Amino acid sequence: MSDLFTTILGSPVARRVGVPQPTRLRRYEPGMPLCDGPVLVAGGGRFADGLASWLGGIGVATVRTPAEAGEKIGAVVLDLSAAVDPAELDQLRVLGAPTVKALARNGRVVVIGTDPATLSDVAQVATQRALEGAVRSLGKELRAGATANLVLAQGDASGGVRSAVEFFLSGRSAYVDAQVVRVDGSGSGEADARRPLAGKVAVVTGAARGIGAEIAKVLARDGATVVAVDVPAAGDALAAVANEVKGTALQLDVTAEDAGRRIVEHARTRHRQLDIVVHNAGITRDKLFVNMDEARWHSVMDVNLRSILRMNEAILGPDGLVDGGRIVCVASIAGIAGNRGQTNYGASKAGVIGLVSALSSQVKDRGITVNAVAPGFIETEMTARIPFATREIGRRMNSLQQGGQPKDVAETIAWFASPGAGAVTGQVVRVCGQSLLGA
Repeated sequence: MSDLFTTILGSPVARRVGVPQPTRLRRYEPGMPLCDGPVLVAGGGRFADGLASWLGGIGVATVRTPAEAGEKIGAVVLDLSAAVDPAELDQLRVLGAPTVKALARNGRVVVIGTDPATLSDVAQVATQRALEGAVRSLGKELRAGATANLVLAQGDASGGVRSAVEFFLSGRSAYVDAQVVRVDGSGSGEADARRPLAGKVAVVTGAARGIGAEIAKVLARDGATVVAVDVPAAGDALAAVANEVKGTALQLDVTAEDAGRRIVEHARTRHRQLDIVVHNAGITRDKLFVNMDEARWHSVMDVNLRSILRMNEAILGPDGLVDGGRIVCVASIAGIAGNRGQTNYGASKAGVIGLVSALSSQVKDRGITVNAVAPGFIETEMTARIPFATREIGRRMNSLQQGGQPKDVAETIAWFASPGAGAVTGQVVRVCGQSLLGA
């Protein structure tokens, strides 16, 4: 969507007078390198050597000190998973500060720790928990499109750590900043780097336009066969999306009692299986709480939350999602931080986050993962209708100083859906450029 303020900032006059320019983010395209420039891998943790070996194996140059690079550094991976005392946190400063100064445009900082929830020693817990504060603070300091994220390992999670590091280093995570992802020791499958979803069948609800349409396109790009679902009123747009991704369309109101059964039947009949479900369909019906009427409250709750609960009953049945499948929900930072005039929407999206937390443990024995993305300000037709001043403020209230694109949400969902993310479940990743809301 058009960003008038960014257009003004990018004008020759603005540049001449020294007005700060939002950085054009480096977004993923098939065939592009993992990151621009060498990757510094350091720290005394248990994953560093394996990550350096893996990076070298895929053709990414690695260094141990900034001086070895001899040029701008594309990324830094600091493995502090073995730190057991707060004194060891000084490695962040000693190893990280010189490297951050040498980061290239759109550079990446990825810190690896041990999940404090798996530890019992008080000093170790405090040390590892401190990494979150450091990374979130660093995210607010980085400039020129750079991001900082934290990966917390639970036990022997080398495969999951590698998958998360790969995501955070790549252009797929362009608008993901200051996030914490926990990975367990579950097996992480190998896949074609360019088409990790080849052979998978994915259902995307709310796929006729906006973020949903982009999710369908990115999943198809990564090799999935897509079933695009939306209401009959959006039939023409839905058909266009399905045709573009060479998938199939299913006209369906997700609030219908038989919606889940019809999704399963369509996937099984037309495509023989169901591997991935993306619960994206959602609506807003904003009103200040004191003026909120029954219709606005119930319609938002029914579409955004209750429909997912109902559909999952069939989707998780014996003929539904395969063992090892993926469920990804679209939440919102409104469900984390709240938003004026959106008590109904905020409640529904917080409910989605609760659903992800509870359901992930219930289906883990089937190898099914359940995760969510929580978008911030994303450039869509809906945000384009926000009043000008509110819209421009919303775009700037994040560490990357700009709005995100629907593709940014879709890329994170595609990672959750990938074989490599099998060690990630019950997680919520904000795709918001480290929005100041809920930060």
